[in-house]
Amino acid sequence: MGNFFNLIHNELTKIYIQKATWVMYTILAVVIIGAGIIVNTADDIKVSYGEDTWRAELQEENEQLTTEMEGEEFLESINSPLIERNNYYLENDIQPAGYGAWNFVMENSMLLSLVSLFTIIVAAGIVANEFRWGTIKLLLIRPISRTRILASKYISVLLFALFTLLFVLIWSWIIGAIFFGIEGWNPYTVLNKSSGVEYVSIISEIISDYGYQLVNLIMMATFAFMVSSVFRNSALAVGTSIFLMMAGKSIVAFFSDRAWAKYILFANTDLSQYTNGNEPLIEGMSLSFSITVLLVYFVLFLAASWGVFKQRDIAGH
Repeated sequence: MGNFFNLIHNELTKIYIQKATWVMYTILAVVIIGAGIIVNTADDIKVSYGEDTWRAELQEENEQLTTEMEGEEFLESINSPLIERNNYYLENDIQPAGYGAWNFVMENSMLLSLVSLFTIIVAAGIVANEFRWGTIKLLLIRPISRTRILASKYISVLLFALFTLLFVLIWSWIIGAIFFGIEGWNPYTVLNKSSGVEYVSIISEIISDYGYQLVNLIMMATFAFMVSSVFRNSALAVGTSIFLMMAGKSIVAFFSDRAWAKYILFANTDLSQYTNGNEPLIEGMSLSFSITVLLVYFVLFLAASWGVFKQRDIAGH
């Protein structure tokens, strides 16, 4: 077991010693800082509401939002949810916590698509590059099974994805705290959901949002890892994975009228479609169905990776 952990440590070292990896983290850091600056300069962002004046402030906001919608139909879809939330605070006598670091972290869950992209790049090269650089011989002459070598590479990809996700979360909180302050350690906010307006814990929403996106992150990383292992081509793995990540929903929408469309991977990667009273993308789907489909794809991807890697002849490399 000690040798296995050493393999994982070596793989992570090879990932993090590359300049490209730190370029990825730099990009994420800059994007988060830029998002903080943009949000901080927005006129409709309030850091806090006065303890004695918050009701009047919300009523004034509602009046302004209502005035803006007059003669501007396109603003109705934007302003109406804001008015609904303000009314919820007023009707339930709840003082808004204001915009703070936790809100910023919650909104930055969208950046996990960028984390998926970077993880795909790492997963696509972790096996293919060993063949391209000719280092696969040095790796396989060790008295360690190919299964352990492949497993260490895959676990290293997952750890990279986890570390990068945590970086987004922690760095977002730090930048949010600098720009907007901290609205408490367990703040609540009002959100517009498909089931109606709800008063929810921001931290619970963060765990939920990041958790659901982690499912898609793992599946795309596993697919890229499989292509890298089977075809030994990092460019093919990156290109195919990114294309499917970007076009997945469009593919599902195009075939949504077919009975077999519910078995497409991308129809099942978004498990949030079963929360808050949402309707699934395709009739006949359920949470247990999607989990089962994802597990089948997951096993197939890993089985293909392991089967080809274990049997491959490296004499010519």
